[in-house]
Amino acid sequence: MGRQTLGPGTIGRRGFLRAGVAGLGGLGLADLLRLRDRAAAVGRPRRDTACILVWLDGGPSHLDTYDLKPEVPAEFRGPFLPIPTKVPGMDVCELLPRHARLADKFTLIRSCTHSAADHAMGAQYMLSGRTSAGPNGLEPNKRYPDLGSIIKWAGPQGRNGMPSYVGVPRRQESAGPGFLGMAYEPFEVRANPNKPDFEVPNLGLPPDRTERLHDRMGLLQRFDATRRDLDQRGLMKAMDSYDQEAVRLLTGGRARKAFDLSRVDPRVRDRYGRGYVGQNLLLARRLVEAGISFVHADGRNFADVAPGIQSDWDDHAGFPCNIFEAMEKRLPWFDQAVSALIEDLYDRGLDKRVLVVVTGEFGRTPRIHLKPNQKTKVVQAGREHWSRAMSMLVSGGGLAMGQVIGSTTARGEMPKERPLRPGDLLATVYHHLGIDTSREYLDRRGRPLPILTDGEPIAELLG
Repeated sequence: MGRQTLGPGTIGRRGFLRAGVAGLGGLGLADLLRLRDRAAAVGRPRRDTACILVWLDGGPSHLDTYDLKPEVPAEFRGPFLPIPTKVPGMDVCELLPRHARLADKFTLIRSCTHSAADHAMGAQYMLSGRTSAGPNGLEPNKRYPDLGSIIKWAGPQGRNGMPSYVGVPRRQESAGPGFLGMAYEPFEVRANPNKPDFEVPNLGLPPDRTERLHDRMGLLQRFDATRRDLDQRGLMKAMDSYDQEAVRLLTGGRARKAFDLSRVDPRVRDRYGRGYVGQNLLLARRLVEAGISFVHADGRNFADVAPGIQSDWDDHAGFPCNIFEAMEKRLPWFDQAVSALIEDLYDRGLDKRVLVVVTGEFGRTPRIHLKPNQKTKVVQAGREHWSRAMSMLVSGGGLAMGQVIGSTTARGEMPKERPLRPGDLLATVYHHLGIDTSREYLDRRGRPLPILTDGEPIAELLG
């Protein structure tokens, strides 16, 4: 078989073997791993799939959304009742009626558990499958890379020349590329949460300037090549990545159309809800349809609820309002946005290609806590951090929908059946995207590390 070309600066399998025989003495471990990855990728088709992560920052209460416990004592039971769904045996909170009507198009996981009940550590665990040990483990250059950054590293470009990883409007703050470096940050959409139009400034060029832009980029690349060896922090690589993505977006009509929500039928925008999260998820759907591989969509509320409500899902006792008042105002727009996304993907025939995951970093305590608000002195109910049990929703991806996986104990304190770990969810996402989790990257000490060391694709979802 003749040599297969991967692009400038890369080699095929035979070339890799030849380099291994003739030049091992001049190659470092990083070079060898990079060459091995490239050689392994020769002839391997890229799977035409995508994923939308709806990130519920702060940790939503599983007991007031997807895993209600109406029979438990009052100090554990919230005021909301469960309602039946289209799937026999599956129920959800009464404030999620749209969910109930399309339950055959999603699966609930009720038995995820882990040990990191801190926001930053919990987010890192859920998004990377690992936690960084030590007091400085969450410093950006010491964190493990998150799901989106790994996807960008494993496959640096989406379909149709689009970026592989976009944050709408940005990624979760305490996750990120970690020691992989800045080059694996997402392309972030800058948006004002109080004016959810999601316009991306200057995303486009007049036709007569496109050729000049390419000329300038070529000149910059030749100039930058002379100082690449001096880069000690990965900044040049990051700038290259950003430049390439910016040019593709600036010069690609497909990208401009995907980001421009003014082109969308007003009835579709209304279907998702005109608030921050609804328009986030609409944009996420348009981006994966246009060719983005992974979209991290912000699921916080901001302007969608009345002033005084937490902007995220972190509903502690003693906060401006009690957790149940917050849920009454938060869950209707959440119900509308998530159900619209799921329905839209199915209506557009994207349900096999696109996987949706809706989750936060952990659940909330089964016992309801009471604490006076510091300002008003009014006693407010809340639930504290709880990582021993949590719920999440998955939809699409060609996986088995219309089921409940796992269960929790009578009070929702821990898994009763089918305990799952963050790595199991991540392994399922990587499986859908065609990413081999045994592939290795270098940790911050230069040692090879597999994408996942713990977790298997969830068998019930694979059918």
